[in-house]
Amino acid sequence: MRRWYVPLTVLGIGSIGAFLLSERGRATLRAMVENFRQAPERWLEWNESAQSELDRIQAALNRIAESLEPRTQLGH
Repeated sequence: MRRWYVPLTVLGIGSIGAFLLSERGRATLRAMVENFRQAPERWLEWNESAQSELDRIQAALNRIAESLEPRTQLGH
């Protein structure tokens, strides 16, 4: 199978190049560029929700860590 890596890679890259040079490929690229222009707002929304979820996970881990800490018994 290893002897096929290079030919398959060249074929794949060539196919991608041919697609990007076609009208449909250029339209796809235009759509991707337009989506990237809108990306900062979406990333900010995603970042806020991810941070909220990470805060919840951190709080849960802190509670678990507290429950696993050894309890010192007074008088023993």
